[in-house]
Amino acid sequence: MAAPLRVAALAAMLAAARAPPPPLPPVRAGAEDARQEAAVRALARRLLGPRAAAAVALSVDGSLAAGGLDSYRVHSPPGAAVAVAVAGSSGVAAAAGLHRYLRDLCGCHLSWSGAQLRLPDPLPRVPAEIRATSPGRFRYYQNVCTQSYSYVWWDWARWEKEIDWMALSGINLALAFVGQEAIWQRVYLSLGLNQSEIDEYFTGPAFLAWNRMGNLHGWAGPLPQAWHLKQLYVQYRVLERMRSLGMITVLPAFAGHVPQGVLRAFPRVNATRLGGWSHFDCTYSCTYLLDPEDPMFQVIGTLFLKELIKEFGTDHIYSADTFNEMNPLSSDPAYLSRVSNAVFRSMTGADPEALWLMQGWLFQHQPDFWQPTQVRALLHGVPLGRMIVLDLFAESKPVYQWTESFYGQPFIWCMLHNFGGNHGLFGTVEAINHGPFAARRFPNSTMVGTGLAPEGIEQNDMVYELMNELGWRQEPLDLPSWVVRYAERRYGAPNAAAAQAWQLLLRSVYNCTGVCVNHNHSPLVRRPSLRMDTEVWYNKSDVYEAWRLLLSAGTELGSSPTFSYDLVDVTRQAAQQLVSDYYLSIRQAFQSHSLPDLLTAGGVLVYDLLPELDSLLSSHSLFLLGRWLESARAVATSNREAEQYELNARNQVTLWGPDGNILDYANKQLGGLVLDYYGVRWSLFVSALVESLNSGNPFHQDQFNQAVFQLERGFIYNKKRYPSVPVGDTLAISKKIFLKYYPRAMRRGRAGPV
Repeated sequence: MAAPLRVAALAAMLAAARAPPPPLPPVRAGAEDARQEAAVRALARRLLGPRAAAAVALSVDGSLAAGGLDSYRVHSPPGAAVAVAVAGSSGVAAAAGLHRYLRDLCGCHLSWSGAQLRLPDPLPRVPAEIRATSPGRFRYYQNVCTQSYSYVWWDWARWEKEIDWMALSGINLALAFVGQEAIWQRVYLSLGLNQSEIDEYFTGPAFLAWNRMGNLHGWAGPLPQAWHLKQLYVQYRVLERMRSLGMITVLPAFAGHVPQGVLRAFPRVNATRLGGWSHFDCTYSCTYLLDPEDPMFQVIGTLFLKELIKEFGTDHIYSADTFNEMNPLSSDPAYLSRVSNAVFRSMTGADPEALWLMQGWLFQHQPDFWQPTQVRALLHGVPLGRMIVLDLFAESKPVYQWTESFYGQPFIWCMLHNFGGNHGLFGTVEAINHGPFAARRFPNSTMVGTGLAPEGIEQNDMVYELMNELGWRQEPLDLPSWVVRYAERRYGAPNAAAAQAWQLLLRSVYNCTGVCVNHNHSPLVRRPSLRMDTEVWYNKSDVYEAWRLLLSAGTELGSSPTFSYDLVDVTRQAAQQLVSDYYLSIRQAFQSHSLPDLLTAGGVLVYDLLPELDSLLSSHSLFLLGRWLESARAVATSNREAEQYELNARNQVTLWGPDGNILDYANKQLGGLVLDYYGVRWSLFVSALVESLNSGNPFHQDQFNQAVFQLERGFIYNKKRYPSVPVGDTLAISKKIFLKYYPRAMRRGRAGPV
């Protein structure tokens, strides 16, 4: 009998291993259906105007949710005065249904770069009822870094536009991180820290994301008291609007990092100083991490969350990242479980219903440390079903595959796509078109949704529209057909040349395969050297031909704001490729000791191509350095604050730290920045190479770096004001650049990837 019993026990163990994890607790927005319905109707009025909105009936009925999954129905009631009726299981679902109608039946388009809302008159009726149910519980949005790279200077008006876009895109789960430093300040003062200790801890606004994750302290700070007040006001508005639309808001929680002042106030506290982060020394890095078993861990974590909930209410999901890009103090599984358990207990101490939403970036970023044993230990420090892991970079480096679906914890398949808010045409369309569906089919999958997790937004609209649509799909899309319809909606009219241009972009820049990182390494936006990477993953001639085709469509589509944006973006990409070509010519001339060729290639780059590119970017409002800087200054309540915020804004997109610690990571191609920052660097580089050939002295990169650093730092402090209003005719400037450079571009581009 013993053997059969052992077999039965083994079978039971195997069955338990295969069993799905405990289900997530019910997670639903707290707003009543009537409040959500009123909110989505108000959204329709903002979007369409009162007259058009009156022709659309919108309703919210929570009972439409099938098994907790958002659903919507779109139809035209017979004989009714309204053209279309949309019913959703939530405000977000109803907004997504409205967007589906506008997109598929009215040919409209909504994106960060503009809206095309030329509605047919009368509004078309729906031939047959449209029904859709989301395949996952969640459509998530944001990255902790987005708060600094994109949202940092936003006022309520900009947030309102974003939340409207989120709802129309069907997003129902999002971070709500604004204003948390005001609560932290309140908590730390109550614990006995003085104001100077708090001021030494918080970074400046443009670097708060990394202060919150324990990477940095103090850099570009302190935070003025007016900052806290303004951010609290914005957070109240953001939370009210998100919740009224049926979104689930994710609040911050305590991850274990504390200011040094805690050690003074509590001399016996058990805290360890972590190492430096990303080329920062301990002047601004090396944060203190509390031991998970120290009583102060629960005191601080629970006190903060109670104060936060008292201020803002809660939807019971919280975000915390203890080991973002920093190795833990020990790889001992027991230690790692204690840390995650301590973080979770600090949440449940304030909210017994708490769920922890954690970014899974650390597992793929430091794979040597995070072996299966360590990953399992960290995840299993929290009861199964009480943590949701964001598989943050799943389109390129999915973690669920090698962690057996996160060892039973639910996860969200995310597209990260963009690093640092860089400009550059980029996408992994095949990966995102098939990846979520493969993850759902994975053995014992614990996937509970899809998500967008870019570090920076307002770029590559097409990729985000595609990913948002896939969040409601049951199967992949036919991408070549989809992108043609996308172009027609985006510009408001069919155009064969524009459609062909988008087909070329789809197969080239937007179809990076393998492990692809959208972090712009073009020589244009990097400190010059003789060892720069010019490799691309696509055939350059496809971009040049798409550029030609878009220009040819300019007569018909030139009045479209989204067309103007795309023309700048594609011309910018072509110019970026040309910079690489001229750089290669410069390097070849220098290495061949050919001074005439060096002067020719360097002269064209410095005195024509870069100024022309700067002129093009300066012709569009969304590509202006002045817009970024003025948005920073607009938050200020005094000249002193305005100067501090502008220095934050300038440093982030250039040196990223006092000494170029993360140099050019958040590079942007903006009018003013190209000429006065990148252009100045290239001018010095070419001059240094010319001097080297003339004098016979070797070129020393270290000496050049020291010299160019003074110019880079000078740009941050030059106090030059840049226009926040565009100047020039985008179409005319693009044509001018095209006529000068297209013949050379195609000769070089046909060679394919360099």
